[in-house]
Amino acid sequence: MAKPIVAVVGRPNVGKSTLVNRLAERREAIVHESRGVTRDRSYHETDWNGREFVLVDTGGIESIHSKDTFAPRIREQALIACEEADAIVFVVDGTVGLTDEDEEVARVVRRSKKPAFLVVNKIDDPSQELATWDFYSLGVGEPRPISAGHGHGTGDLLDEVVAALPPEHEGEDALYEDALNVAIIGRPNVGKSSLTNKLVGSDRSIVSDVAGTTRDAVDVVVLRNDKRYRLVDTAGMRKKSQVHEDVEYYSMVRGLMAMDKADVCLLVIDSSVGVTEQDQKLAGMAIERGCALVICLNKWDLVTTDQAREDVEASLARRMPFATWAPHIRISALTGRSCLRVLDHASVAAANRASRVQTSKLNALLEEIRASGHTVTQRNRRLKLNYATQANTCPPTFTFFCNAPDLVDDNFQRFLENRLRERLELAGTPIRLKFRRKD
Repeated sequence: MAKPIVAVVGRPNVGKSTLVNRLAERREAIVHESRGVTRDRSYHETDWNGREFVLVDTGGIESIHSKDTFAPRIREQALIACEEADAIVFVVDGTVGLTDEDEEVARVVRRSKKPAFLVVNKIDDPSQELATWDFYSLGVGEPRPISAGHGHGTGDLLDEVVAALPPEHEGEDALYEDALNVAIIGRPNVGKSSLTNKLVGSDRSIVSDVAGTTRDAVDVVVLRNDKRYRLVDTAGMRKKSQVHEDVEYYSMVRGLMAMDKADVCLLVIDSSVGVTEQDQKLAGMAIERGCALVICLNKWDLVTTDQAREDVEASLARRMPFATWAPHIRISALTGRSCLRVLDHASVAAANRASRVQTSKLNALLEEIRASGHTVTQRNRRLKLNYATQANTCPPTFTFFCNAPDLVDDNFQRFLENRLRERLELAGTPIRLKFRRKD
C-alpha cells in the first residue's frame, strides 16, 4: 500500500482490536471478550496530526503448541503483518502481567527488526503504572502504560509511532484513489476467502473447511490490466435465526457495511449445493443497496454430470428471476478456473453502473414503446408516457414523466425495464425507475 503500515500484535485478548478502534476513531474491528475473535489481518486507514497511515489488526499469536485449529494460520497472518509493516505496536495486558505467550510474541517482534512500541494495555488507573516494570524483561524497549478503552496514553503513543514512520512521498496515494470497490459476499464456507486468495495471488485470508472462519471484513488492493480493485473478503452471512454468537452478529454487520461501500458485489455460490434462499436474500441486499452484481458459481469442479449442471442452472433461474441481468460465471477457486474473468466482469458491471444515457436516446426508445401501444388502462384512464431523462448514476436512475403515475404497476415497470436493458448497456447493474406527473 502507498500509506505506511503499523501492525498491532500481541497474544489473544489483550485489547488489540479495542486499541485499533481507538486509534482509528472508528468501530471497525470486532471487539468481544471471547478469546481469538480476530483471525485474519484487517486494515484500517487513519491519520494523526495530518499524517495518514494504515493500522493492521491481527489475530492473537498463541503458542506453537496450541490446540486451537486456527492458531497456526492466525500466527502466520500476524507474521505476514509484521513483515509488511513499517512499525509494530506490541500490546500486552497490564492486569494479567507477563506471560509465556507475551515472551513468544516478543521474540517475533525482535526478529522483525522494525521500530517496535511496547504498550501495556488496561492500565485504567495511573497509580497502576508501576505494574508495567516487569515488561522491561521482554527486550522490546520501554513499556508505555495506556488504556485503549478510556483513551489514556494513546495520544502520546501516536506521536511516537508517527515520528518513527518513513518520510512521506507525494503522489503515492493517488495510485489507489481510483480503485474499484469489490465486496465478495456469500454464505459461510462457499469459497469467498479461497477466491480472494486466488485473485490476490497469495494466502491473504485464512482458508478452512470450517464454516465461519472469516470473522472481519478483510480488504486488499490488486492490480489487473492497469486497473486497481479493492477486494473486501466478508464473513459468511447466514439467516438471522441461525446467528447465535455475538461475534458472528458483528461479522454480519461488517459484511453489510462492506456492501454499503461497494461498487460491485461478487456473490459466491456453492455449485455443489445450488442456489439457496439465503443466496437469494444476499443478492436482494446487494441490489437494494444499488451495487452492481456478478454471480460466481464456485466449486464447479465438483459438478461432474450434465444433470447436476442443469440442476444448478435451474436453481439459478428459479431463485434469481429478479436478477437475470447479472452475469454468472462458473469458477473453481481451488483450481483457478475462470477466476481472473471475475474481475473483468466486475469492471464491465461497474462501468455500466456509472454510465449515463443521452436523453435523446431514451426518448427515441420511449417513442417506440408508445408506437407499440403497450400501456396501462384503468376504466376510462390510460397511462401516457410523455418523455424520460436519466436523473442519476450508480445505479442508473431513470425518471419518466407521465399523465398518471398512480397507474404504473409492477408488470409495466418490468416491461419498461426489459425494454431498457434490450437497448442499453446495463448488464450487471440494477436500475431504478421513477414516475412523475407532467405538470
